[in-house]
Amino acid sequence: MTTLLIAEHDHETLKDATNKALTAAGQLGGDVHVLVAGGGQGTKAAAEAAAKLAGVAKVLVAEGPAYEHDLAEPLAALIVALAPNYDAFVAPATSRFKNVMPRVAALLDVMQVSEISKVVAPDTFERPIYAGNAIQTVKSKDAKKVITVRTSTFAAAGEGGSAAIESAAAAADPGLSTFVGEEVAKSDRPELTSAKIIVSGGRAMQSRENFAKYIEPLADKLGAGVGASRAAVDAGYAPNDWQVGQTGKVVAPELYVAVGISGAIQHLAGMKDSKVIVAINKDEDAPIFQVADYGLVADLYQAVPELTEALGKLGK
Repeated sequence: MTTLLIAEHDHETLKDATNKALTAAGQLGGDVHVLVAGGGQGTKAAAEAAAKLAGVAKVLVAEGPAYEHDLAEPLAALIVALAPNYDAFVAPATSRFKNVMPRVAALLDVMQVSEISKVVAPDTFERPIYAGNAIQTVKSKDAKKVITVRTSTFAAAGEGGSAAIESAAAAADPGLSTFVGEEVAKSDRPELTSAKIIVSGGRAMQSRENFAKYIEPLADKLGAGVGASRAAVDAGYAPNDWQVGQTGKVVAPELYVAVGISGAIQHLAGMKDSKVIVAINKDEDAPIFQVADYGLVADLYQAVPELTEALGKLGK
């Protein structure tokens, strides 16, 4: 069984999601090849990083204008063109591949197994359903498997490999979409899905200004990423890309600090796999305390500045 792992990258560096999806791909058995598709000079750098990962047998590099802006249709066409050589196609369940992999499955006329959290056997997988309240076991009889991986449940593969890098011929562009423009948010903070520490705020923050005044300084002291509940995002207190939860980003950092978050089931589904959970909420009956390792019943507007100040005294 040979698996093709489609790399998540920003056309300069390989994303941590690729390392974690590689762990899942390796558990299918057989060789794992990595596909790096892009249109910029950084594509080769991402391919070289992929070649150094332990467990990678070969890296395929596809370069061309069609792959420069992550359009779903050209990448799906490329994967399907490579399909005869592979038994399984694996990608991290990021927003990019939630757009690409269903198209691959449709073109191959097979089912997609989405957001797996465990590989039971090469044809059997576990995946969370009902906001993580139940685990579904799925067995696929398709000759070719199309799989997306919930990366928060897999450890990242380390370096130690020296795979060969080969060029892959670009596939014909279906021409179903064109790139118009993009606005990319720039931040010095770590990306949520790869951050080791996350500080999240909820609706109790009451305003965007309070996020900047209370949440962001604490995150900066901890070197953390900043997250938010859906309620806070819907209220306009935080941007969409900060949302953690069932309909946002699923994260599993070493430390998750929930500030003013009640703990709705949809939010818990996105962060309950965190190694250590700290909750600050003035409502002692808030559901978040049921999953928290450490809970502080206090007014966040008093507790958070005190915590930030204490971290400053420790040299953070």
